[in-house]
Amino acid sequence: MKFFFFHLMPYGALDMDYLDKHESPWVTLPNSYYDPKKGFELYHRYLDELELADQLGFDGICVNEHHQTAYGMMPAPNILAGALSRRTTNAKICVLGRALPIIEEPITIAEEFAMLDNLLAGRFIVGFVRGIGCEYHASGANPAFSLERFREAHDLIIRAWTEPGPFEFEGKHFHLQYVNCWPRPYQDPHPPIWVPTQGSLETVEWAAHPDRKYNYLLTFSPIKSVQSNMDNYRRVAEDYGYESTPDQLGWATPIYVAETDKIARKEAEEHIENFFNKFLYSPMEYKMPPGYSSLNSYKKVMEQKMRVRMKHLSFDNLIDEGMFVCGSPASVVEILQKREHDLKFQNLVAMLQFGTLSAEMTDKNLRMFANEVMPKLQSSAPQGAHEAAPAAE
Repeated sequence: MKFFFFHLMPYGALDMDYLDKHESPWVTLPNSYYDPKKGFELYHRYLDELELADQLGFDGICVNEHHQTAYGMMPAPNILAGALSRRTTNAKICVLGRALPIIEEPITIAEEFAMLDNLLAGRFIVGFVRGIGCEYHASGANPAFSLERFREAHDLIIRAWTEPGPFEFEGKHFHLQYVNCWPRPYQDPHPPIWVPTQGSLETVEWAAHPDRKYNYLLTFSPIKSVQSNMDNYRRVAEDYGYESTPDQLGWATPIYVAETDKIARKEAEEHIENFFNKFLYSPMEYKMPPGYSSLNSYKKVMEQKMRVRMKHLSFDNLIDEGMFVCGSPASVVEILQKREHDLKFQNLVAMLQFGTLSAEMTDKNLRMFANEVMPKLQSSAPQGAHEAAPAAE
């Protein structure tokens, strides 16, 4: 198993009574709730936590992109990845991920990521996403074109990284007379690509295609949904004529470790409930705007995931649904070993800071996870695991 520390960089100073007046921390929460002085402190605290994960031996540290929300203060994750490039030495830096359909010039992503790949001498992993529904409200992008813009932007970026320039690109949504990416990526043919997902049918079929075989990363989902989607990836790969392997699969989940199960619950309960019920909450029309997904994918996500996410989630609900791992080191190791056996995945993306979790508790969580959980699991590998295949050109 490989371990990645994923940080959302939430605005942890948010007044938790905001729901009395506003329906969501996404898009419409007035930015008067944001105090730049507290933001300054949080940004530097969070960068310190990511740098600590590098020192503790994590395989990777992860940032991502969200807009107009207290859920995650990272509208430009490339800036944070650049800051981390000079202060880390071992862990891969993962941008999981950039929302391609809401940008007007994908060539800028190709250039920024190629530059980061050079700065990091190849310690770089790319995540490409369509962006959750809220991003379309925040950006004004038309969700009906989400899928086709995503695929066209992806194709433009891959060609920019792998084909000698200059060349012309003429698509339905993007038009460039000159594509001539400077600098070129450090990794050949380009950085590894991951696809964080909510589980849409279109995404699994696209990610598993033999031309790509991208890492398929399930995020913040009930464990039954994770199992179903990973099984579906394997079925799709088989239909394409190959056997997928555990290094193509990843699971992202919040985790908290303390001295005993009782202490872990006492310390984490309020913060994980804040995360799922307040930071993560948004109305369904924000999450799934019309045209964003096909009818079949919409039904699948609703049945497997949103039926759980749209209700109040207590600590016990989250544990029962397999959406949160919490306990003593021995308990957490046992749970993760079972998940590894059942899901047959290799990449664990651990969210060890969530919502209002304090700096002191995050530091404790990071150190206990790294020192008392990771060593028990690092040597284990599901049958069939191998080094990740290079992405196809």
